[in-house]
Amino acid sequence: MDMDMIDLMDIEDMEVIELLQTPRVNNRNRLRINPFIELSDEDFKQKYRFNKRYAMKISDLIRENLTKDPRGCSVSPEIQVVCALRSWARHEIQDDTADLHGLSQPFISQTCKKVADAIAQISHRFIKMPATLSEQEEAMRKFRRIANFPTVIGAIDCTHIRIKKLNVDGGHLYINRKGFPSLNIQVVCDADCKIMDIVTRWRGSVHDSRIFRESRLKQRFEAGAFSGLLLGDSGYACTPYLFTPVLNPTTPQEERYNSAHTRTRNVIERCFGLWKQRFRCLLRGQYCNIETARKTVVACAVLHNIALDMKEDVFNTEPNSQQFNSQTSEPLVQPIENNLRGNIRRRQFIERHF
Repeated sequence: MDMDMIDLMDIEDMEVIELLQTPRVNNRNRLRINPFIELSDEDFKQKYRFNKRYAMKISDLIRENLTKDPRGCSVSPEIQVVCALRSWARHEIQDDTADLHGLSQPFISQTCKKVADAIAQISHRFIKMPATLSEQEEAMRKFRRIANFPTVIGAIDCTHIRIKKLNVDGGHLYINRKGFPSLNIQVVCDADCKIMDIVTRWRGSVHDSRIFRESRLKQRFEAGAFSGLLLGDSGYACTPYLFTPVLNPTTPQEERYNSAHTRTRNVIERCFGLWKQRFRCLLRGQYCNIETARKTVVACAVLHNIALDMKEDVFNTEPNSQQFNSQTSEPLVQPIENNLRGNIRRRQFIERHF
């Protein structure tokens, strides 16, 4: 063997040795903190937009579901919950949440999906219409305090939650009238802006009236499950249990009715504004798959109701929040032909109360 060949082999051996001796970068060696211990109450709310008591409440509610991973998980339910809260409330990129907690971005993505699923499973405990007569009467009293509009138990409307563009068959059906893909979410709220009913399964191109027409809630009203009324805008048909504004009022009574209707129904607009201000992911869009997006919307509704129960203040430090809110305002809806029975019932109602 000549000397040139020996020198070449020596060089290759040295390169292999150097490669083996090079210290490997350990991407898993991240610093993990416990924000419940290491952060003050003020810093905790700054980072997660909710206080420690609220985060612990949510952790206790879904703890069992977050510890069922058969592969084992070294991250506590509390940390999983605050990671999801930060991602949804601040709507920052998941890498930032991952770096803050010494975790990976894929782990944060899976955690958000898991937490959303766990909260959605218990949604029936926190999102429900008033069932008993006393509950319905209490709801009516609260609504009447707004503008003296009697027998109202809920305000109804729909709002669009942006989703990622779907490059599949039927993806165009998610494009709404504003030209972007979305889910059209139907919500009924009470006078305190608490969400009592939510429907998340419809695509952005579907009209609000169809969503209600094919909803379980309409069937319950038809069956006489509730003694009160819903208030909706002119995008809904006027029925004996869902009153809409009088489109062309001609009497002082109808004017007073419309004024009281607008002021009372406005609670659903305040509900949407408060809900989206708490959870920026609803304001700026969901970019996960459709099923996870639906569950996340339901989870945020549950979290919103719990925040109201616990009197959590809305944390807002973004100077341009009003700009984002103004972008979510809905255009004027096209009036729907009213139900004859609904028109008769509304006319009688106006004559009696206004």
